[in-house]
Amino acid sequence: MSEPLTFEFIVDGENFTSAGEASVAVKKHLRKLGFSPDIIRKVSIAMYEGEINMVIHAGGGVATVRVYPEKIEIVLADNGPGIENIELAMREGFSTATDNVRNLGFGAGMGLPNMKRYTDTMEIESKLGHGTTVTMTVNI
Repeated sequence: MSEPLTFEFIVDGENFTSAGEASVAVKKHLRKLGFSPDIIRKVSIAMYEGEINMVIHAGGGVATVRVYPEKIEIVLADNGPGIENIELAMREGFSTATDNVRNLGFGAGMGLPNMKRYTDTMEIESKLGHGTTVTMTVNI
């Protein structure tokens, strides 16, 4: 089996305006590789939501995308505070975002639910005080 095509991005946790740059770059790469608009849309939405979550809650992190013949894997890893209650965080509308973040138009509590909605699999590993890793796949 050949090595997957891999893209890696640093997500700047200090800058809301740069959040989404990784998902835009991946979208362009997938388009050049000839993926269907549906696959590109799913990957782009899941990545964007994850990037925003890393900026809002974790001070940034690393987004890695691996393109395999049968799937696209997205790994979002941060060293933030971790997720205290994953089951609660998965509920639509639940958010721990600050009022300042909400005033910017973010923090509606749809990030994790949308990430799950637009991927075929999603796993969350989180340890309080040590960070969170979300691994998602979109089947081709």
